[in-house]
Amino acid sequence: MDFALVDMMRHMVAALAAGAVIGTERSFHGRAAGFRTHALVGLASSILMIVATSQGSWFPSSGDAVRIDPTRMAQGIMTGIGFLGAGVIFKEGLTVRGLTTAASIWTTAAIGVLMGIGLYLPGAVATVLALGILSVFRQIELRFPTHMYARHAIRFDRGAVMPEPDVRKLLSEHGFKAANVSYHLSDDGDVIEYRMAIRTVKSDNLRRLAEALAALPAVRGFTIEPSAD
Repeated sequence: MDFALVDMMRHMVAALAAGAVIGTERSFHGRAAGFRTHALVGLASSILMIVATSQGSWFPSSGDAVRIDPTRMAQGIMTGIGFLGAGVIFKEGLTVRGLTTAASIWTTAAIGVLMGIGLYLPGAVATVLALGILSVFRQIELRFPTHMYARHAIRFDRGAVMPEPDVRKLLSEHGFKAANVSYHLSDDGDVIEYRMAIRTVKSDNLRRLAEALAALPAVRGFTIEPSAD
């Protein structure tokens, strides 16, 4: 078998393996763009770079008739991957999901480019670093004191509505701050509902607030929907 062909196959397999390893971590956390998506991104990036770097063998030319600039292919790859990354980002209420997966797809494409031009060691190091960011850094991030947000609605009978200042005081006592409060009256005119975004720094406060609201006779119903990044 031709040595150049073997070398190309080695580039493709290395890029595919790097993408598959990164994609495994994404699949483990239940992301839509996981094992197969990342493997395909790595493989495709490698193939495109092989096309660019081996242009002399499939498009022969004499003199300076054709100038080869493989970096233009790399730029095109990274631009195209932006569309794929945008496809995994979506907004659900107050929550924006998929940003990390989009970044991992973009990183996988870059690693595929490294493998495609034969820089195996930098590609392998980049793969390890990417996995470290997705797994080890995830554990570090979970220990950061960060704000947690939730969508909150609380309903009262029209004749026994808790004043808004009292609602805010109750939330404050349980470690929450409220914002964007809106007011709603049911179609039959019997129920008044407050809707708002609430913020806290402790996840356990969500449970404590739910228990407190459930114990209040005046509360006809409520919802607390956490929204994480």
